[in-house]
Amino acid sequence: MALTMRAAAAAGPTRGLRRLFSTGFVPPMNSPLPNPRQEAEPSNNLFVSGLNKRTTSEGLHKAFAAFGEVVQARVVTDRVSGFSKGFGFVRYATLEDAAKGKQGMDGQFLDGWVIFAEYARPRTPTPPPENNSIQYSRY
Repeated sequence: MALTMRAAAAAGPTRGLRRLFSTGFVPPMNSPLPNPRQEAEPSNNLFVSGLNKRTTSEGLHKAFAAFGEVVQARVVTDRVSGFSKGFGFVRYATLEDAAKGKQGMDGQFLDGWVIFAEYARPRTPTPPPENNSIQYSRY
C-alpha cells in the first residue's frame, strides 16, 4: 500500500492522486435537483417520526396533549418485539389543535430523541392481488 501511495505521489498531483481517488464520474452541469416531498395538506392526523424504541402510545398522547385535545395517539410497533418502529400517529379533535401540535412538537425531544411532526398523508389504496385463486394439484 505504501508503495502504491509513493508511486502515486511521484507521478505528480495532477495524474496520480486524482486517478487514485477518482471514480471517473462527472455530474452533468445542468441536472435538475430532485423534487423535495410536498407537504401534505393540513388534517387532524399528524405523522410523528424519529420516536425512541421505548416510546409508548401513552407517552406520545401525554406529550401532544399539551397542545390540544388528542383523540387518539398510536405508536406503530413491531409484532415480534413489541417495541416501537420509530413512528406513530396523533389525531387531534380540530385542525387548529393539530396545527398547534405540529408547531409545538416538531424538532423537540421526546424520550431523549428528536422527533418530527408533520401532517399525515392519506393512505394510498392498494390494489387487490391479481390471481388469488391458484389451484394446486396433488399429482
